[in-house]
Amino acid sequence: MAYTAMSGSGSTAGDDPLQTAVWRLRSRGCWVDAAALLAPRADAAGPALQRASLLVERCLYTGQGWEEAEDALRTAEATAHADDERGEAACERGHLAYVSTLLGAHDRTDEARAALGRAAALLAPGARGRALLDFRRGLVAEKLSGSPQSARGAYTRAHATATDRGDTLLLSFTWRHLAGLALRRGEVAEARHGFAESLRIREELGFLVGTAPALVSLAETEQEPEAGRLRAEAGRLVRLLGGVPTWLAERLVPPFPLSPPSPA
Repeated sequence: MAYTAMSGSGSTAGDDPLQTAVWRLRSRGCWVDAAALLAPRADAAGPALQRASLLVERCLYTGQGWEEAEDALRTAEATAHADDERGEAACERGHLAYVSTLLGAHDRTDEARAALGRAAALLAPGARGRALLDFRRGLVAEKLSGSPQSARGAYTRAHATATDRGDTLLLSFTWRHLAGLALRRGEVAEARHGFAESLRIREELGFLVGTAPALVSLAETEQEPEAGRLRAEAGRLVRLLGGVPTWLAERLVPPFPLSPPSPA
């Protein structure tokens, strides 16, 4: 069982009942409840890391829960002993620093780069966490360093590895961010295809909390009235989830403003 933030989600038939329950809560934005299910096992590296990743994801979608995420991440770091475990914990540390910087909580750019660099040194080329690490290095390159070309290379590597390993949820993220770069280059047809693939995967997996961002991104490549229909559907989902993702809610008030793809 993989415990990285975008794998072992419980979204496949082979996952155990605990993972299925965690996935159902996570996919609906109930990260605290999902993390609570893992708390009794958090003295082991895998569950401790998965618990931390859930609480970091909560920060990304809500801008809240920073202290809880930090505490869970320190526990994950303390329980990690093998290189791959320490590498995955460092990857999660880098992601939390990235999210904090992106959402304007604190500027932790240097910490994000250092932690992801440490993860790269610890994770072997074929390690299970390598695709997620490549994706997150792409995020830092694009969003914090302003280097879309470097980001594209990292996203492409993550996409290829996720395809080989059947990590469909991670593929929904790589499709989405590659499409965002294509849109920036003015390649609308390529962007539309990538956003549509991301949306298809999220709908098939039942990743409800990630569906509204995917709808809004696809709307950026469509004409009216289809664009308005997609944004209206995204707004309905955000209201259903109680205003989550918080950074998307204000963009879903008609008339809808055009803006770059959202972070998740």
